[in-house]
Amino acid sequence: MDDIFSKIGTTQTLSQKIERKVEEAIRQKKLLSGAKLPSEKELCGLFGVSRTALREALRRLSARGLIEIRKGSGMYVSEIKIEDAIKSLNLYYDLSFDSDLISQIIDVRRIFEPEISRLAARNRTDDDIKILEQVIEELETCDPDNTQQEVDTINRFHMSLAKATGNPIIIISLEPIYSLLPRMRNFIYANVEGEKEFTIEAQKKILEAVKANDEDAAFKETEKLVIRNHEVYDRYLKKVFK
Repeated sequence: MDDIFSKIGTTQTLSQKIERKVEEAIRQKKLLSGAKLPSEKELCGLFGVSRTALREALRRLSARGLIEIRKGSGMYVSEIKIEDAIKSLNLYYDLSFDSDLISQIIDVRRIFEPEISRLAARNRTDDDIKILEQVIEELETCDPDNTQQEVDTINRFHMSLAKATGNPIIIISLEPIYSLLPRMRNFIYANVEGEKEFTIEAQKKILEAVKANDEDAAFKETEKLVIRNHEVYDRYLKKVFK
Protein backbone atom coordinates (compact mmCIF):
# COMPACT_ATOMS: atom_id res chain seq x y z
CA MET A 1 0.00 0.00 0.00
CA ASP A 2 2.99 2.31 -0.31
CA ASP A 3 1.49 3.92 -3.43
CA ILE A 4 -1.58 4.93 -1.39
CA PHE A 5 -0.20 5.75 2.04
CA SER A 6 3.04 7.58 1.26
CA LYS A 7 4.63 10.47 3.17
CA ILE A 8 3.05 13.85 2.55
CA GLY A 9 4.41 17.36 2.86
CA THR A 10 3.47 20.07 5.31
CA THR A 11 2.44 22.93 2.98
CA GLN A 12 -1.25 22.30 3.79
CA THR A 13 -3.16 21.12 6.85
CA LEU A 14 -1.97 17.59 7.42
CA SER A 15 -5.37 16.22 8.35
CA GLN A 16 -6.87 17.64 5.14
CA LYS A 17 -4.11 16.11 3.01
CA ILE A 18 -4.60 12.73 4.68
CA GLU A 19 -8.34 12.94 4.13
CA ARG A 20 -7.85 13.84 0.47
CA LYS A 21 -5.33 11.06 -0.07
CA VAL A 22 -7.63 8.38 1.34
CA GLU A 23 -10.62 9.77 -0.56
CA GLU A 24 -8.69 9.68 -3.85
CA ALA A 25 -7.73 6.06 -3.22
CA ILE A 26 -11.40 5.17 -2.66
CA ARG A 27 -12.56 7.10 -5.74
CA GLN A 28 -9.88 5.45 -7.89
CA LYS A 29 -10.85 2.04 -6.47
CA LYS A 30 -7.39 1.43 -5.06
CA LEU A 31 -9.31 0.87 -1.83
CA LEU A 32 -12.48 -1.14 -2.44
CA SER A 33 -15.66 -1.26 -0.37
CA GLY A 34 -15.12 -3.39 2.72
CA ALA A 35 -11.31 -3.15 2.56
CA LYS A 36 -9.65 -2.90 5.94
CA LEU A 37 -7.30 0.04 6.45
CA PRO A 38 -3.96 -0.28 8.25
CA SER A 39 -3.99 0.48 11.96
CA GLU A 40 -3.56 4.04 13.27
CA LYS A 41 0.05 3.30 14.18
CA GLU A 42 0.77 1.93 10.72
CA LEU A 43 -0.94 4.86 9.00
CA CYS A 44 1.04 7.37 11.05
CA GLY A 45 4.24 5.70 9.90
CA LEU A 46 3.13 5.42 6.26
CA PHE A 47 2.00 9.05 6.06
CA GLY A 48 4.76 10.37 8.30
CA VAL A 49 2.31 12.32 10.47
CA SER A 50 1.27 12.57 14.11
CA ARG A 51 -1.61 10.58 15.55
CA THR A 52 -3.52 13.84 16.19
CA ALA A 53 -3.52 14.81 12.51
CA LEU A 54 -4.43 11.27 11.47
CA ARG A 55 -7.36 11.00 13.88
CA GLU A 56 -8.81 14.31 12.70
CA ALA A 57 -8.68 13.07 9.10
CA LEU A 58 -10.25 9.75 10.04
CA ARG A 59 -12.98 11.52 11.99
CA ARG A 60 -13.92 13.59 8.93
CA LEU A 61 -13.80 10.59 6.61
CA SER A 62 -16.09 8.71 8.98
CA ALA A 63 -18.50 11.66 9.26
CA ARG A 64 -18.74 11.78 5.47
CA GLY A 65 -19.50 8.07 5.33
CA LEU A 66 -16.36 7.12 3.40
CA ILE A 67 -14.94 4.90 6.12
CA GLU A 68 -16.41 2.98 9.02
CA ILE A 69 -14.61 2.75 12.35
CA ARG A 70 -15.51 -0.45 14.20
CA LYS A 71 -14.51 -0.51 17.82
CA GLY A 72 -12.19 -3.40 18.55
CA SER A 73 -12.02 -4.40 14.90
CA GLY A 74 -10.44 -1.58 12.90
CA MET A 75 -11.25 0.81 10.07
CA TYR A 76 -12.95 -0.20 6.84
CA VAL A 77 -13.92 1.44 3.57
CA SER A 78 -17.68 1.96 3.67
CA GLU A 79 -20.04 0.41 1.18
CA ILE A 80 -21.77 3.32 -0.56
CA LYS A 81 -25.45 2.50 -0.98
CA ILE A 82 -28.20 4.11 -3.03
CA GLU A 83 -30.17 4.56 0.19
CA ASP A 84 -27.40 6.77 1.62
CA ALA A 85 -27.53 9.15 -1.33
CA ILE A 86 -31.32 9.31 -1.16
CA LYS A 87 -31.28 10.05 2.59
CA SER A 88 -28.89 12.96 2.08
CA LEU A 89 -31.09 14.47 -0.62
CA ASN A 90 -34.22 13.89 1.48
CA LEU A 91 -32.67 15.91 4.30
CA TYR A 92 -31.61 18.69 1.94
CA TYR A 93 -35.08 19.02 0.40
CA ASP A 94 -36.80 18.89 3.79
CA LEU A 95 -34.64 21.71 5.10
CA SER A 96 -35.10 23.74 1.89
CA PHE A 97 -38.88 23.33 1.66
CA ASP A 98 -40.43 26.64 0.58
CA SER A 99 -42.31 28.16 -2.37
CA ASP A 100 -39.14 28.35 -4.48
CA LEU A 101 -38.42 24.64 -4.01
CA ILE A 102 -42.02 23.79 -4.87
CA SER A 103 -41.75 25.76 -8.10
CA GLN A 104 -38.50 23.98 -8.97
CA ILE A 105 -40.03 20.56 -8.25
CA ILE A 106 -42.97 21.41 -10.51
CA ASP A 107 -40.55 22.19 -13.35
CA VAL A 108 -38.63 18.94 -12.78
CA ARG A 109 -41.79 16.85 -12.77
CA ARG A 110 -43.04 18.39 -16.01
CA ILE A 111 -39.76 17.57 -17.70
CA PHE A 112 -39.17 14.05 -16.38
CA GLU A 113 -42.41 12.30 -15.43
CA PRO A 114 -43.83 11.80 -18.93
CA GLU A 115 -40.51 10.32 -20.06
CA ILE A 116 -40.43 8.09 -16.96
CA SER A 117 -43.83 6.67 -17.91
CA ARG A 118 -42.62 6.14 -21.48
CA LEU A 119 -39.61 4.18 -20.20
CA ALA A 120 -41.77 2.25 -17.74
CA ALA A 121 -44.04 1.20 -20.63
CA ARG A 122 -40.97 -0.12 -22.40
CA ASN A 123 -39.26 -1.92 -19.52
CA ARG A 124 -41.96 -2.84 -17.03
CA THR A 125 -42.37 -6.40 -15.76
CA ASP A 126 -45.52 -8.29 -14.81
CA ASP A 127 -44.62 -7.73 -11.16
CA ASP A 128 -44.45 -3.97 -11.78
CA ILE A 129 -47.98 -4.07 -13.23
CA LYS A 130 -49.28 -5.96 -10.19
CA ILE A 131 -47.78 -3.38 -7.85
CA LEU A 132 -49.29 -0.48 -9.80
CA GLU A 133 -52.70 -2.17 -9.85
CA GLN A 134 -52.52 -2.75 -6.11
CA VAL A 135 -51.60 0.87 -5.43
CA ILE A 136 -54.58 2.16 -7.43
CA GLU A 137 -56.90 -0.29 -5.64
CA GLU A 138 -55.62 0.94 -2.28
CA LEU A 139 -56.25 4.55 -3.31
CA GLU A 140 -59.81 3.73 -4.39
CA THR A 141 -60.64 2.03 -1.09
CA CYS A 142 -58.79 4.49 1.13
CA ASP A 143 -60.83 6.25 3.83
CA PRO A 144 -61.63 9.70 2.34
CA ASP A 145 -61.03 11.27 5.75
CA ASN A 146 -57.49 9.86 5.88
CA THR A 147 -55.80 12.47 3.72
CA GLN A 148 -52.30 11.40 4.74
CA GLN A 149 -52.88 7.83 3.61
CA GLU A 150 -54.26 9.08 0.31
CA VAL A 151 -51.27 11.25 -0.49
CA ASP A 152 -48.84 8.52 0.60
CA THR A 153 -50.58 6.08 -1.76
CA ILE A 154 -50.45 8.53 -4.67
CA ASN A 155 -46.75 8.99 -3.96
CA ARG A 156 -46.23 5.21 -4.11
CA PHE A 157 -47.78 5.13 -7.57
CA HIS A 158 -45.19 7.60 -8.85
CA MET A 159 -42.35 5.73 -7.15
CA SER A 160 -43.58 2.41 -8.53
CA LEU A 161 -43.59 3.89 -12.04
CA ALA A 162 -40.03 5.12 -11.54
CA LYS A 163 -38.93 1.66 -10.37
CA ALA A 164 -40.65 0.07 -13.37
CA THR A 165 -38.18 1.87 -15.64
CA GLY A 166 -35.46 -0.45 -14.33
CA ASN A 167 -33.08 2.53 -14.14
CA PRO A 168 -31.59 3.05 -10.65
CA ILE A 169 -30.37 6.56 -11.52
CA ILE A 170 -33.98 7.66 -12.00
CA ILE A 171 -34.84 6.31 -8.55
CA ILE A 172 -31.88 8.08 -6.92
CA SER A 173 -32.78 11.35 -8.63
CA LEU A 174 -36.53 11.38 -8.10
CA GLU A 175 -37.25 9.46 -4.89
CA PRO A 176 -36.20 12.46 -2.73
CA ILE A 177 -38.50 14.66 -4.83
CA TYR A 178 -41.39 12.21 -4.53
CA SER A 179 -40.85 12.08 -0.77
CA LEU A 180 -42.01 15.73 -0.69
CA LEU A 181 -45.19 15.13 -2.69
CA PRO A 182 -47.29 14.03 0.30
CA ARG A 183 -46.35 17.24 2.06
CA MET A 184 -47.33 19.23 -1.01
CA ARG A 185 -50.50 17.27 -1.75
CA ASN A 186 -51.87 17.81 1.75
CA PHE A 187 -52.47 21.39 0.69
CA ILE A 188 -54.21 20.28 -2.48
CA TYR A 189 -56.69 17.93 -0.84
CA ALA A 190 -57.58 20.64 1.64
CA ASN A 191 -58.64 22.93 -1.20
CA VAL A 192 -59.70 21.00 -4.30
CA GLU A 193 -62.93 19.07 -4.62
CA GLY A 194 -62.74 15.96 -6.79
CA GLU A 195 -58.94 15.88 -7.04
CA LYS A 196 -58.75 12.31 -5.74
CA GLU A 197 -61.22 11.06 -8.37
CA PHE A 198 -59.33 12.83 -11.16
CA THR A 199 -56.03 11.34 -9.94
CA ILE A 200 -57.44 7.79 -9.83
CA GLU A 201 -58.79 8.03 -13.38
CA ALA A 202 -55.51 9.49 -14.61
CA GLN A 203 -53.50 6.75 -12.92
CA LYS A 204 -55.71 4.08 -14.48
CA LYS A 205 -55.07 5.50 -17.95
CA ILE A 206 -51.33 5.61 -17.31
CA LEU A 207 -51.42 2.04 -16.04
CA GLU A 208 -53.30 0.78 -19.09
CA ALA A 209 -50.76 2.42 -21.38
CA VAL A 210 -47.82 0.97 -19.42
CA LYS A 211 -49.50 -2.43 -19.33
CA ALA A 212 -49.94 -2.33 -23.13
CA ASN A 213 -46.34 -1.20 -23.63
CA ASP A 214 -47.76 1.88 -25.36
CA GLU A 215 -44.94 4.37 -24.77
CA ASP A 216 -46.58 7.34 -26.49
CA ALA A 217 -49.88 6.94 -24.64
CA ALA A 218 -48.06 6.57 -21.32
CA PHE A 219 -46.20 9.80 -22.08
CA LYS A 220 -49.34 11.73 -23.03
CA GLU A 221 -51.49 10.55 -20.12
CA THR A 222 -48.74 11.37 -17.62
CA GLU A 223 -48.27 14.77 -19.20
CA LYS A 224 -51.98 15.50 -18.71
CA LEU A 225 -51.81 14.50 -15.04
CA VAL A 226 -48.69 16.53 -14.34
CA ILE A 227 -50.10 19.63 -16.04
CA ARG A 228 -53.30 19.34 -13.98
CA ASN A 229 -51.30 18.92 -10.77
CA HIS A 230 -49.20 21.93 -11.59
CA GLU A 231 -52.24 24.11 -12.23
CA VAL A 232 -53.48 23.19 -8.77
CA TYR A 233 -50.07 23.84 -7.19
CA ASP A 234 -49.89 27.27 -8.78
CA ARG A 235 -53.37 28.13 -7.57
CA TYR A 236 -53.14 26.97 -3.97
CA LEU A 237 -49.67 26.10 -2.72
CA LYS A 238 -48.08 29.42 -3.53
CA LYS A 239 -50.83 31.20 -1.58
CA VAL A 240 -49.86 29.23 1.50
CA PHE A 241 -46.24 30.41 1.31
CA LYS A 242 -46.98 34.09 0.59
